[in-house]
Amino acid sequence: MIKSMTGFGKAEFEVGNKKITLEIKSLNSKQLDINTRIPALYREKDIEIRKLISEYLVRGKVDLAFYIENLGEETNAAVNESIVKSYFRQMEKINAELNIPISELTIQSILRLPDAVKMTYEQLDEEEWKVIRKQLIDALKMVNVFREQEGDALEIDVRGNIETILSLLKEVEPYEGQRIETVKARIKDSMDELQLNGNFDKNRFEQELIYYLEKLDINEEKVRLLNHCQYFLETLHEDSVDSGRKLGFIAQEIGREVNTLGSKANESNIQKIVVKMKDNLERVKEQVLNVL
Repeated sequence: MIKSMTGFGKAEFEVGNKKITLEIKSLNSKQLDINTRIPALYREKDIEIRKLISEYLVRGKVDLAFYIENLGEETNAAVNESIVKSYFRQMEKINAELNIPISELTIQSILRLPDAVKMTYEQLDEEEWKVIRKQLIDALKMVNVFREQEGDALEIDVRGNIETILSLLKEVEPYEGQRIETVKARIKDSMDELQLNGNFDKNRFEQELIYYLEKLDINEEKVRLLNHCQYFLETLHEDSVDSGRKLGFIAQEIGREVNTLGSKANESNIQKIVVKMKDNLERVKEQVLNVL
């Protein structure tokens, strides 16, 4: 069964005095392309986070967003009491000299002065990280479930287009005999127009005619196209982590046979069928780009 590279996973949980939200979005990409937006406190775990993403999601353009809401009254900012008191004593002296009363505006002004407020930097708690790591894995698993559901829809669409190509291939058969006869008649008419009156080597002519008709033969292309389409359908059932690339290669081979079939057709009805095949194949190629 195939998986899409499109997916979404989310985890919301509380740990300590924090509410943490993890959001993971995944889109199609040729390689694994990871973009993380995580708070500075957890930056040291960035390599571990990326390793988990590569283990669970394998390929795709992955965006991880990490949001934190503080539920407690604690803050990383604290008033530097000794500095503030020193500033206040100096302001009192200046205000007294200038005969200006002390007010709330004085305190507000002091708090804006350098070093009046100091920042304390939180250390990462390993127990807290264990909880976050487990929730991250759950969110990654959710992305994979989403990918499987999208893959089911992709498979239905891709399978339908390949089966349409196979049914169109059967429609070619009624025109094949008519096509050869048309070519023979065209060559004969051309010979009659030349009015050679038998002044040519008939054996040589027949040899050239056989060679020409063999060059127009499309049986090999039909057999290869049939085999490629069947192989494509078989690959849809494979439980492979890289089936998207494989399906892409097979689709290229299908396209090569369809193009050859069209170039050798020399028959308007067959060429109309080939155009329909190409239309279905283009849809397959677009969808395969999103297969993991």
